[in-house]
Amino acid sequence: MWVIPVPLPVCFSESKPLKCLKNFLTISFFCFFGISFAQTATITGVVFNENNEPLANVNITAPTNGTSTDANGYYNLQIVSDTQSSLTFSHLGHEKIILENLILNNNETFEFNPVMKTDAVQIDGVVVTPEGNKSVEGITNISPQLVRQIPGANAGIENILKLLPGVSSNNELSTQYAVRGGNYDENLVYVNEIEVYRPFLIRSGQQEGLGFVNSNMVQDLAFSSGGFQAKYGDKLSSVLDITYKNPNSFGLQIGASLLGANATLETMDKNKKFSSITGLRYRNNGLLVNSQQTKSNFNPIFVDAQNFMTYRFSTKFHLNFLGNISLNQYQIEPLTRQTNFGTFNDPKALLVFYQGRENNKFSTTLGALKGNYYLNEHTTLKLISSIYHTTEEEYSDIIAQYELGAVNTDLGSEDLGEVTSSRGVGSQFTRARNDLDALIFNISHKGIHSKENKTLEWGVKYTHEDIRDQLRESEFIDSAGFSIRPPNPNFINNQPDEPFDAPIVPYEGVQSQNFIKTNRLSGYFQYGRHTLWEEHNIYYNIGVRSQHWTVSGENVTKTSHTVFSPRGQFSIKPNWGKDMLFRFSMGMYHQPPFYRELRDINGIIQPSVKAQKSIHLVLGNEYSFLLWDRPFKLISEVYYKKLNNVNPYTLEDVRIRYTANNNAKAYVHGAEMRLNGAFVPGTESWVSLGFLKTEENIDHRGYISRPTDQRLKFGVLFQDYVPNIPNLKMYLNLVYNTGLPGGSPSYADPYIFQSRLRDYRRADLGISHIFVNEKDTYPENHWLYRFKELSIGAEIFNLFNNQNSITNTWVRDVESKQQFAIPNFMTTRVLNLKLNMRF
Repeated sequence: MWVIPVPLPVCFSESKPLKCLKNFLTISFFCFFGISFAQTATITGVVFNENNEPLANVNITAPTNGTSTDANGYYNLQIVSDTQSSLTFSHLGHEKIILENLILNNNETFEFNPVMKTDAVQIDGVVVTPEGNKSVEGITNISPQLVRQIPGANAGIENILKLLPGVSSNNELSTQYAVRGGNYDENLVYVNEIEVYRPFLIRSGQQEGLGFVNSNMVQDLAFSSGGFQAKYGDKLSSVLDITYKNPNSFGLQIGASLLGANATLETMDKNKKFSSITGLRYRNNGLLVNSQQTKSNFNPIFVDAQNFMTYRFSTKFHLNFLGNISLNQYQIEPLTRQTNFGTFNDPKALLVFYQGRENNKFSTTLGALKGNYYLNEHTTLKLISSIYHTTEEEYSDIIAQYELGAVNTDLGSEDLGEVTSSRGVGSQFTRARNDLDALIFNISHKGIHSKENKTLEWGVKYTHEDIRDQLRESEFIDSAGFSIRPPNPNFINNQPDEPFDAPIVPYEGVQSQNFIKTNRLSGYFQYGRHTLWEEHNIYYNIGVRSQHWTVSGENVTKTSHTVFSPRGQFSIKPNWGKDMLFRFSMGMYHQPPFYRELRDINGIIQPSVKAQKSIHLVLGNEYSFLLWDRPFKLISEVYYKKLNNVNPYTLEDVRIRYTANNNAKAYVHGAEMRLNGAFVPGTESWVSLGFLKTEENIDHRGYISRPTDQRLKFGVLFQDYVPNIPNLKMYLNLVYNTGLPGGSPSYADPYIFQSRLRDYRRADLGISHIFVNEKDTYPENHWLYRFKELSIGAEIFNLFNNQNSITNTWVRDVESKQQFAIPNFMTTRVLNLKLNMRF
């Protein structure tokens, strides 16, 4: 009999939601019949002349107000949201630019950089719809303001992504996510076109602390869940494209909560040549971990600092710098755990006592330079270099002694819920001494040439990866005084007829030392065009990517591979009375193996591992319409992915372990839809629904569910406010996912033993009162005058106290010889308080 020594977050009592909370939520959903209050959106940018020089003193007029550009051509104008507006750009000696029928969501920031000419009248400078820009590329754009408002145990970019129909995660303590049947290693993340990475050794969500992206620094957020263009890199599932701000004035933002604190500083010099934004974050998961079923001494330190700077040497050359330093130090000393399970008639309990501790440390740094040279008004050239370094330590020595027994169900007893009789005892010792040092260097060139609705883009990139890894893990299991040997079919024990003199070996053990270098050369070329077919707007983009890589290292045979990935997208916007857009994307997506994909179950490097290959077919529709005189959009997609050279893996919490032999093929198909709009005037909410099925065929044994086969996904993001107190706002997100395959022991053959975990259900509620914002200001003699923004709020995580589980602990009953799957539950209901200030 055995037990995993340090289980994941647990709760063992599920209480009913409070009646008042239910009533409050019910009322909130119908608040859109209430009073509407004027909300605002922002349009900003830089106006240029024909020589690509900033144009000062350009008059910009809107229906209710206006502004003009400064000496650097910059402007910033607030307009009424959810209402059609026409903007006029005028300047002496230049023809007017008229931007018609623009409708923006509340708090949306729309960037428009017009070029004023002396020989043409320009009307309808961009394609606009009731939701602003229509996505002809299949990219989902999400408001950064929305990201910062929505509550969640890991609030931020990833928290919002998990509400999209094709994105799933059953772990609120993790910032990682799976997209359309892929795993956590199949997602690209860029910040200002610089690729970012995450630590290698993290195995559970509670070790992560902070994701890379600082949501307080974000200006734009774009996400594609498949069928993306050739300019994006070589991954199988998705792209998250983040743009950090270029501040235009001084600003200081400070936030604090029971989970940590953050500060963001924005600066710009007088000449508006130099700007910078700096973010500091501190997080402590103690509030969440203390709600676990496992009682422990917990001492986490999650800290990071980021900086993005821009210096404008001239109107033609800008230099950017992105820097990041992060430290995740995770220390835990588990003490006890009791998990009640079983049925009402036959209740059982698992009681565990721990000795020892776990110490993990993940230290990462990133430095990147990006030069932008604006050759002329049509051509931009970019040179980007970055270096990423991580040192990771994973040390643990933990002894778990456990007891499986019956539970006292006598309601009048003082020992109600306690274990009364033992049905199994045992112990387990786990030890880890894992060290990893990784250095990744990138240098790339990118270019873009746009003229007359035609766009040509190209790029080339060199990457060098130097990884040094020492992996030493062992797990010993004791059952009633006997050491359990690993489930090896070659093991023969003829006791007592023959003496057994084999050495004692761990039930599971890995020992390896790897020094690996990988050199990659990749490039892409793509061509896009916007044209007319009769009266219909046509958009298309075709391109190709290629990558050549070489793997070498100590005691590793030098191996090289090359792949080519053609991709294409086609969109048509018919000239119909209804505002619709149809999209079709297809292409080949290769994922050349990164270090973890080269390392097999035993920790041995397999340099001959090929790139996994996926063919994407995506058909989508966007329908924009007005309902209750407010903008809505219905987005629907169906997709199919065929995968070859699949590298099978096991998934436990967030730890992925590959077989590294490309011995499988797989498929994914699914359908999604998302209704997005102003259900309540001046707010943005959505409802999403997704279905997928993904299976793999390993060694021609037949198709079975993959570890990410999450069939049904339902998500709701809802915003509301009290009609008579519009600054008292409510934010709610709801997620329902069907259970993943993952309820079987890690050593079990999935073709013989495959079970699913329970469904995942979660609701997070946030309520905040905004004292100061851009509309509600105070006179100079008032104590709130110095604040640009001030809000105080409360959040309730796991509102309905659902018992969610992402792994099982397996224990054998010595009497019946039956194994029991004991869920390792996630966090319970938790209350968090928040304070946000901006100066």
